[in-house]
Amino acid sequence: MDIYQEAVDFLESHHIAVEAEAEVLDEDVFQEEAGSCLLSPLHLHILDLPETPTSCSPEEMLERRLVVLKGILESEEVYLRELKALLTPMKALWASAGTSQPVLSSGQVQTVFYQVPELRDMHQSFYSALKARLSAHCQTEMNHSGFELVVGDLFLKLVNHIGLYGGFIENYEKAVEVVRKCTQSDRRFRTLAQNMTSNSQDKTRTSYTLEALLYKPLDRVTKTTLVLLDLLKTTPEEHGDYTSLQEALRLSRGFLYGINESSQSKREVTLSPGIRRQLMRDGFVVDASDSERSLRHLFLYTDLLLCTRLKHSSRGKQDQYRFCWFLPLGGLRLHLVTEQERSPETHVRLYSIRTKMYHLSQQLRHHTGSLSSRDRKKLEQMELMLLTLSPVYRLDLHSPSGKSHTFRLSSLYELEEWREAIHKLITDNIETVPPDLLTLTSACVKLRMTQQPPLHSSIPGEDEEYLCGTLSVAIHSACGLLQPACVYVCVEVDGYEFYDKQAQTHSSVHSLSPHWEQELSFQVDGARELRVLCVSQSDGEGDTVLGKAAVKLESKSLNKRWRRQTLHLGQTELTLSLKYCPHPLEPPSSTAQTHPVFCIPIETVAQQEGVLVPHVVRCCVEEVESRGMDEVGIYRISGTTSDINTLKAAFNSNLREAVTRLRSLDVNAVSGVLKLYFRELPEPLIPTELFQSLAAALDIQDINSRLVSMLSLLQSCPDPNRHTFLYLLHHLQRVSDKQNVNKMSCMNLATVFGPSLLRPPVVGQGHSGPTVDISQEVVVQVQVVFFYLQCNNLPEAQTSLPHDTDGEDETTHM
Repeated sequence: MDIYQEAVDFLESHHIAVEAEAEVLDEDVFQEEAGSCLLSPLHLHILDLPETPTSCSPEEMLERRLVVLKGILESEEVYLRELKALLTPMKALWASAGTSQPVLSSGQVQTVFYQVPELRDMHQSFYSALKARLSAHCQTEMNHSGFELVVGDLFLKLVNHIGLYGGFIENYEKAVEVVRKCTQSDRRFRTLAQNMTSNSQDKTRTSYTLEALLYKPLDRVTKTTLVLLDLLKTTPEEHGDYTSLQEALRLSRGFLYGINESSQSKREVTLSPGIRRQLMRDGFVVDASDSERSLRHLFLYTDLLLCTRLKHSSRGKQDQYRFCWFLPLGGLRLHLVTEQERSPETHVRLYSIRTKMYHLSQQLRHHTGSLSSRDRKKLEQMELMLLTLSPVYRLDLHSPSGKSHTFRLSSLYELEEWREAIHKLITDNIETVPPDLLTLTSACVKLRMTQQPPLHSSIPGEDEEYLCGTLSVAIHSACGLLQPACVYVCVEVDGYEFYDKQAQTHSSVHSLSPHWEQELSFQVDGARELRVLCVSQSDGEGDTVLGKAAVKLESKSLNKRWRRQTLHLGQTELTLSLKYCPHPLEPPSSTAQTHPVFCIPIETVAQQEGVLVPHVVRCCVEEVESRGMDEVGIYRISGTTSDINTLKAAFNSNLREAVTRLRSLDVNAVSGVLKLYFRELPEPLIPTELFQSLAAALDIQDINSRLVSMLSLLQSCPDPNRHTFLYLLHHLQRVSDKQNVNKMSCMNLATVFGPSLLRPPVVGQGHSGPTVDISQEVVVQVQVVFFYLQCNNLPEAQTSLPHDTDGEDETTHM
């Protein structure tokens, strides 16, 4: 199916009529009528778990019992966070119910949250009591055996109140019906119902839909019986808890049998006997397994990846999923590819779509009443096309069976979240049992946490909450790396994709404390979030994400002055600055503008890059200091002309490509590019008008007076010239410090760089005064640079413009 048809299907599922050709579907993997087969969520054949070996000693059983109890406690904590997330909007909805424009009526609010507060209170009481007993036992376990830890009464008390779930289960279908109906009819409720989050202790956020959270209690009531069975199997018969746990298990099983007999309409994913398979994550990705890009809904379960195609049904009927492929997680190998160039044809198509989206968006903003219904569907259609065409990052999946699949995303941040989630399950060594694919695919509608692709046009909100204009991000430095690495920073913004929403710094030198001082600029429309990743670059082995963080963008806290922040990305600490300038946006450009750096005035290059020392100078200096300080004749022996021209062309077109090439070419080519840059400046680094003054200053006999005069003349240079010259001088001083190895003394370095950095005025080109003899010219050029190289108190160079003019640093822990 092509991209256009997938967009049409999605719009029709939202009851938006779009003229399209009839679709010819591939033969289904399963018959249509079988796809609608629904099973009870509370079937008890899943309780036939493998028996725990009884040959182990009572001490070993008690150790296993303690592990089970700790797992139950952790599971209860997660469940309580989910119930809290489910209840978060309840108060606001109750308050809205009494207004003239309620989101839900009071009756609907009562239906959606029926018995949920009571379930939360019941499990909070159980969790607190269990945690207290486990904590007390762990503090005294050196003096007590596991027989002293008694918790059976807590489980018995919990099961005695399990009847609360009966009311919830009976009401479940009504609650889901209200959620689905209001999600379709009310944009305010749709935003709430599809963007719910739960925060864990490590401050990571899990996203849910309201329907997915409503399913959690159904799943939990089955798990209660399962954990009781696990706990009983690890409890010796002579333990004081054994009788209580037996009774709790009997009551729990009886409750489930009663529920199944009275309600056959509830649905649950059918699991293989003895296996509890849970949905861990789902979302829309671009499947590129067959060299064709198709938008697919990917489901990550505890033991497998399931790729499906969403088949939207007509009004009043339930959506269905069609099976595409699945891969067991056992032995699965992942390969993250962090950069992939788009073809020229794709660039042209993206530009066309973005331009149309931009103009439609402008029309919607100025003519909401007359155009919103018709044009909004076109906007969503084009967003779906962009979603399928734009991905440049991919995750390759390789199964031990020889099967391989690939999916792509536009966001490196989201792709890394998928990689982390899959990798965590792989390292848990979960054994895959062949799934019932029919039931698993059928259950996706009920289990899904994401109902539709992430379309910005479907997110309601006030315009003042969004960022619209230019967002600038200055990346300074990072620390906390566990080992030296070549690191780059990837920055992403959200909002409409009229413009590029992702940019990367150049890669640092091999270091424990990388620094960039590089400014990235974004044209944003509808931006609310900034995502930042630190990535370690590795030759041939794929890049590795060292850490990531998301920052909420608030227009009220950002302005035209730089605001400095420190982000904690795991163990890596990144320092950056932000500024924001709101303004109307121009239509997107067909090509990304490239600014050449060679043969361009240094002030122009510095202004384009938002720095004081151009990146070409800093990158070459860093590379020489990384691997060329011991090279004999560095800066005297040049590299090959072809390598130098290759690097020059790269710096003129793509900084990241240039820095990558720096590391693969001979270091003498790097030093040759640096010399070439200064040699090809239209105006020398030290302004021509200072030549005569510097020559006169060299004749001053008193050394102190000469130093004052020379430093004063240097201070009169424009900022980019002065700081670049100081930056180069400090570097050349470090080179000369190793002259016993590299044979490059201060005089040698002055002889090499003098003619490039300082030139005499040319008579007839606006300059007057006495002419300079050619021999005297060379002497002055060399002696000026030599004098500065011998100074021990040169001012420090500032490589970038100050970005922290808005007060003290703000630290964000992520």
